[in-house]
Amino acid sequence: MSEHQAERTWQAALVARHPALFNLTEHGRTCTPGWPTVGDGWRDLVETAVGRIAAAVSAAPGSIKISQIKEKFGSLRLYTWPGEGITDAMGQAVEEAIYLAEARSACTCEKCGEPGRLYKRAGWYATACDVHGEGDPVPIKPGFENLHIQRRLEAGLPIASCRRYDRNSDTFIDVDPKSLGIEEE
Repeated sequence: MSEHQAERTWQAALVARHPALFNLTEHGRTCTPGWPTVGDGWRDLVETAVGRIAAAVSAAPGSIKISQIKEKFGSLRLYTWPGEGITDAMGQAVEEAIYLAEARSACTCEKCGEPGRLYKRAGWYATACDVHGEGDPVPIKPGFENLHIQRRLEAGLPIASCRRYDRNSDTFIDVDPKSLGIEEE
């Protein structure tokens, strides 16, 4: 792709809108390690995530850098480098923006942006719609669709929290782990 063509991509436009999040300057050279390397179907969810991250750290510009945006195991991965001036509230807002983008990617075709599901072909995973899906759909246990489980320690005790991603509202809905047969240890 020529430099002129690269300037017209949605990725280039996104980086141009948010240089403080993407551009890293060291020893007089500027690079963009977080350049999005995902399909066009995920454009909207990447742009939404980056907008949410920018809003979360607007009080501390340059305090966080996006280090990578890629696909892995069929869903989005968005990594950041924290810098100076990030409050706990900012960090939580950035984390939630990333969780929402990752959850949306798990049910959105990377090629066209339509609702999709996970497919496996020759050991490779991809989230795709029925039109773009190649290989075999990965079975999902009933009740576990779009479910995100987090395990953490709270006051020294293991806690499991479950949230279901709702694609229509782009939000998480809390689910009682016990209703799914998930017992805290």
